[in-house]
Amino acid sequence: MQINVTPDTSADTSSSAAPHVQRRVLLNSDMGEGLGLHEFGNDEELMRIIDVANVACGYHAGDPDVMERTVALAAEHGVAVGAHPGLPDFVGFGRRRMVLTPAEVESIILYQTGALTAFLAKHGLELNHIKPHGALYGMLAGDEELMRAAAGTALQFGVPFFGLAGTAHERVCRAMGVDFVPELYVDLNYGPAGELLIQRRPAPTDPDAAAERVSRALAGKPVLAVDGTELDIQFQSICVHSDAPNSVAVATAVRAVLG
Repeated sequence: MQINVTPDTSADTSSSAAPHVQRRVLLNSDMGEGLGLHEFGNDEELMRIIDVANVACGYHAGDPDVMERTVALAAEHGVAVGAHPGLPDFVGFGRRRMVLTPAEVESIILYQTGALTAFLAKHGLELNHIKPHGALYGMLAGDEELMRAAAGTALQFGVPFFGLAGTAHERVCRAMGVDFVPELYVDLNYGPAGELLIQRRPAPTDPDAAAERVSRALAGKPVLAVDGTELDIQFQSICVHSDAPNSVAVATAVRAVLG
């Protein structure tokens, strides 16, 4: 199953523009982040709620058995699957930055995405998109040279790239002709420049606050940063992290808003 959403490339993509949500807004979640006997996240419950799963590919989390089970679960529930490649850092869960060359970024993403596509083929699914994890996501958002390497892998697989509007994610994808799907986050705070404030250990999110953020954003109203700065967040997909303690309640609240 493939249900990626491609934004209107003719739209104004500047950070000051109002959100463009003319097409269906999809709910996505990071999945398959267990390892061996260690389960992580609320995958089984969330698969009943979300549209798209970003599946870990073995570097920051996940292993062959976990990938197999996660893809099978997605196929069972009609959920589209994208690759969620991370930095090779089990101990830091891929949330610690590394100094990498563009060639290394390309190899890291190609290796992990290629592994996932084998499991997708087994279950009759196609790769839906690529969305990097954690520190890699942030590194690419701020470095156009690294992002060009990442966008090249999306071109090679012929899929969209999920990321943050107004960053190198979007600028490079537009320049290279890669379909870009911007995200809104409901369980992370935004800094005053629109950057995501990554937590090493996830804290519970108020489901009502998450639903309110989505409702406001859908209506074209600004999202508030931690310091009160008003941000115009362009998005066509909404991310709920599966490892948050109450992720199912948050996803349920967001789904109620989206319908």
